[in-house]
Amino acid sequence: MADFKEMRVLIQRVSRAGVSVDGSIVSEIGSGLILLVGVGAGDGPEDAAALAEKCAHLRIFEDEAGKMNRSALEVKGEVLAISQFTLYGDTRKGRRPSFVEAAPPERARPLYEAFVECLRGLGLRVGTGVFGAHMQVEIHNDGPVTIMVES
Repeated sequence: MADFKEMRVLIQRVSRAGVSVDGSIVSEIGSGLILLVGVGAGDGPEDAAALAEKCAHLRIFEDEAGKMNRSALEVKGEVLAISQFTLYGDTRKGRRPSFVEAAPPERARPLYEAFVECLRGLGLRVGTGVFGAHMQVEIHNDGPVTIMVES
C-alpha cells in the first residue's frame, strides 16, 4: 500500500448535471456542484469527512455583488458526487497513465460512500453515480468554475 495520502475532489460549479448508465438516467441535479471523487491508497475516513466539509463550505457561488462568497450550503445547491479513480492517473512516465496510487475498489467504495453520507449529514441534497460502472456524465459548467481540492 502506498504511503501517499491525499483524497482528491475535482469540483465544478454547474447550472445542471446528470449521470447515466447503460442509457438510463441514474441521477440529475440543477444548480450546484459536481464532485468527481478520487480515493487514494492511503486515505481514511478522516479524509472523506474533511473533504466533504471543505466542498460543502467552499465559497464559489456569487453573492449579490458578483463575488464568489457563498457556499453550496448557503445557496441550497445540489450535489452530484461521482467516484473517479482516474484522478489518480500518473502520467509522469510513458504514455499510459498508472493508477497505482488509487485505492483498490474494495477500499475506495466505503470511503466514497462515507464522503457522500458526510455531505448529506451537512444538509446537502446529493445524487450519485454507480460505483465502478461505465458512466456518461453530462456537465453544464457554470462560469466555468473548476477547482481541485485535496486532503
